[in-house]
Amino acid sequence: MEITVRKLDLLKELLLMQGVVERKTTIPILANVLVEAEADGRARLAATDLDLAIETSCAAKIKKSGGCAIPARKLIEYVRLLPDAELTLKLMENHWVQIRCGRSNTRMVGMSRENYPALPTFPGATPAKLPAEALRQMIRRTIFAISSEESRYTLNAALLVLKPESMTLVATDGHRLAHILDDAVKLEGVSGESKFLVPKKAMLELQTLLEEVPEGGSVLLARDETHLYFRLPTDGQTRMLSARQLTGQFPNYEAVLPKENKRTVSVRTDEVGAAIRRVSQFADERSHAIRLRLETDKMILTSSSSESGESDEELEVPYQGEPMVIGFNSQYLLEFLAATGSDEVLFELKDEQSAGQLRPKDGAPYQYRYVVMPMRI
Repeated sequence: MEITVRKLDLLKELLLMQGVVERKTTIPILANVLVEAEADGRARLAATDLDLAIETSCAAKIKKSGGCAIPARKLIEYVRLLPDAELTLKLMENHWVQIRCGRSNTRMVGMSRENYPALPTFPGATPAKLPAEALRQMIRRTIFAISSEESRYTLNAALLVLKPESMTLVATDGHRLAHILDDAVKLEGVSGESKFLVPKKAMLELQTLLEEVPEGGSVLLARDETHLYFRLPTDGQTRMLSARQLTGQFPNYEAVLPKENKRTVSVRTDEVGAAIRRVSQFADERSHAIRLRLETDKMILTSSSSESGESDEELEVPYQGEPMVIGFNSQYLLEFLAATGSDEVLFELKDEQSAGQLRPKDGAPYQYRYVVMPMRI
């Protein structure tokens, strides 16, 4: 193999792979990125941790076909330091790889491409065609609610529900639930209802890849017995993300969505966010608990800790209902406020023991709901 590529083109694709490459692994080949010279004048790049895989490519001058596996971290670090010019990758004996750029000449220890795991292949069945921007916005508003506890297996993923005229994404960790619906779409390749469990790591990588999709672009989604596949067109090329499917049943989220939260108050997102950040400085460091008290035309936020002190802050709000006090995890509230994308939000409450619901006041263009379980304080 011998190819010549522009440094910036190669680095851009390599950076997309660094979240997939295994940092600490008992399988050394997984710490490598696969580089192959293709006959169509492109360098194909791939990385996998056996659960997740990314395949992409960049324009290249192919002098000799072939391929090799190169240590990903070292390659990224070294290419980043090279000047903005063309560089040449050449496979030497014993899987060593020579990298030449200007006056720089380096040799790295690689591995045989024959040892690299076989990568999943996009299935031949008709894929679903999803609007990339809508999917990106929906991921941004739900991904923070996915559980990070490995013991809660099916909660380590988001549930994507597709219908011919709607797209829904749901994430929960058992303490809060983010639900977003886009019912203004017409999806090609979707008949009836289809449900997909998308692992959190796949969601993180997909979110990054979606940033590169041109305006008005679409994502092709397909699956086979073992994997989910996302094909993303970008600047004359196609990138693909594949993820091993999770098995198991996602919780019945519809049973959790509140239906009788009649105590409603509207508040400016930036004002309540700033107040929560200040008050939460004096909340318990383990629970992050704060109190939210509603009185006539007032929302009062309070926190206290025997170790740090106490704090309270009062906001003027249009509220005429019965007074009430409820406790919430301040971090859960702040994550929603950072993701909502709305100038004003609605707090919809029932009583001190029932889940609260937060949502953007304007509601457009998506139907976005965030449900948070209360805390006993």
